[in-house]
Amino acid sequence: MKLPSSSRVLMRWLKRRLPSTLFGRSLLIIVLPVALMQIAVTYVFFDAHWQTVTSRLSEGLAGDIAWAVESYREDPTPESFAKLSQRAEESMGLSIALQPGRSLPARRRDPPAALSPFFAPIDRSLDRALSERIDAPYWFDTTRYPAYVDIRVAVRGGVMRVLAPRDRAFATQGHIFVLWMTVATVLLTAIAILFIRNQVRAIERLANAAEAFGRGADVPAYKPQGAREVRRAATAFLHMRGRIQRHIEQRTALLASVSHDLRTPLTRLKLALALSEPTARTAEMKRDLVEMEHMIDEYLAFARGEGGEAAEAAPLQPLIEAVSEGARRAGAQVTVDVAPELVVTARPNALKRALSNLVMNAASHGEQVEVTARRGPGGIEIIVDDNGPGIPEDQYEEAFKAFARLDASRNQNTKGVGLGLAIARDVARGHGGDIVLGRSPLGGLRATVRLPG
Repeated sequence: MKLPSSSRVLMRWLKRRLPSTLFGRSLLIIVLPVALMQIAVTYVFFDAHWQTVTSRLSEGLAGDIAWAVESYREDPTPESFAKLSQRAEESMGLSIALQPGRSLPARRRDPPAALSPFFAPIDRSLDRALSERIDAPYWFDTTRYPAYVDIRVAVRGGVMRVLAPRDRAFATQGHIFVLWMTVATVLLTAIAILFIRNQVRAIERLANAAEAFGRGADVPAYKPQGAREVRRAATAFLHMRGRIQRHIEQRTALLASVSHDLRTPLTRLKLALALSEPTARTAEMKRDLVEMEHMIDEYLAFARGEGGEAAEAAPLQPLIEAVSEGARRAGAQVTVDVAPELVVTARPNALKRALSNLVMNAASHGEQVEVTARRGPGGIEIIVDDNGPGIPEDQYEEAFKAFARLDASRNQNTKGVGLGLAIARDVARGHGGDIVLGRSPLGGLRATVRLPG
């Protein structure tokens, strides 16, 4: 069922604001229900219990004040009021004073803005109880004194002022319940954070080990940890890593054997041609042998891939300078702009071969080549520009396919077999990066190598 557009917008808004990490989402799953439950329990407590108790206390206090007012009305003599005041003090905890000639305050004193939500239910409850029990004008203040409630009732000749203990007007222990609920929430949240942190750490270590293995770095100290499912995934990763390493070792050994077996007859043929009479035909055969040897080198390099080389910290400047020197010997004008402090964790020989393919490809199609290395937001970028004919934008991805041969403008190197860019991208991705093509400011092709670091 397709959601309305407003619902889709709301869902996208929520997704953008929800945590993106497993730790954040797990914490939200645990803490949010606990917090909602605590809020609901607190609300029910105040709505069903605290307010009920406060109403009963307010009604009892209003009844005592009504008794005091009625008793004074029946006998308004000083002697009678003294007895009434003493009895109220001893039996009810009320402090009653008569203020002759006084009148009630014009308006009720408002509580501070920060305390208004707390005192509003108290004022309403006490106001309702007093209006039901007393038939004379009255005034009260619940905020002036920390431990008392000030209640004044208009009587004949003045005002009767009653100071009642605060716990006579409402339940004063509600904040303890809120405090305990808050402490319980904080304690549960802390336990949840510790528990989730331990579980997520095992997943992070597995992800780091997989990422390091993808870049060719070995992680011998990694051991499965965490929950049963995480340990199963980690064990499966270790088994997979072992199988891949055995496959690489077997392929390397096989390629070494194939390389030896192929070069042996090629060497015999080259020796036979060297001893033959120099003719036009033997010269053509020598060129064919050179081209065949170059093609075999290309095929073996593409099939060898990683070659089992270990990753290490390699400074970029000497590596790029060595690659560029080969392009200069081929006749290209190469300029290099690389900061000496740039260091990348990589397999030096594999990275050198990838950069050599890019720089030599640029040199074979253009007369001017620029190589720039810089640190970008996602890692290190190595940019190779040339002023050659370039490649149409719709053929950028096609150029990375093995054995791909593009149009004649980028197909002048008769020795090539269409593996240079494929090998370079394979090496870059093996290091956790990538290669993208674009239009060069020099007018030709721009190849950008992005590596983590």
